[in-house]
Amino acid sequence: MIPTPQQAYELLEQYNSDPFHLAHGRIVGETLRWFAEDMGHADEADLWQVVGTLHDLDFERWPEEHCVREEALMREAGIDEVIVRACASHGWGLTDTPYEPESDLERALFAVDELTGLIGAAVLMRPSRSVDDLTVKSLKKKFKDKRFAAGCSRDVIEQGAARLGWELPELMEKTILAMRTAPSAPHGPAAEAE
Repeated sequence: MIPTPQQAYELLEQYNSDPFHLAHGRIVGETLRWFAEDMGHADEADLWQVVGTLHDLDFERWPEEHCVREEALMREAGIDEVIVRACASHGWGLTDTPYEPESDLERALFAVDELTGLIGAAVLMRPSRSVDDLTVKSLKKKFKDKRFAAGCSRDVIEQGAARLGWELPELMEKTILAMRTAPSAPHGPAAEAE
């Protein structure tokens, strides 16, 4: 079964309650939806969004089994193997997953997962608290400061860009653009007031 984006979010809610984890799932899903269209897979936009939404399905409850436990959870729910594999592949080299990111979908998830977190942290430091006015130059400064958002792996972000065949600034620019279209991304107090 390939769930709809809403069904994927409902499954995420079954195993996650922390607002941060729920928001991260939505943001990565919406970001991947943009990447699907940008990378020539517009006909699979829902699939890409579902993968982004579900990629950390097991993280809140079973962080020590991340990317492994979610395989079993998704299979029990009857989720298509393409989704199971894509979600698990984002932990390549970091967890016990046997799946290396190979497809465009898998490589995009691997590349943007950590980067969306870094962007989210950078946005919180901005007066606007919005991704809408974040620049690549500003993000690169935050990226270079290893103490800033230290939990966001710079190595994984750089590997992600390389897996896509892009320079790091290109990945940063595309991810910022993608997050600007994501309803769940931080758009600042002005956007919230609308």
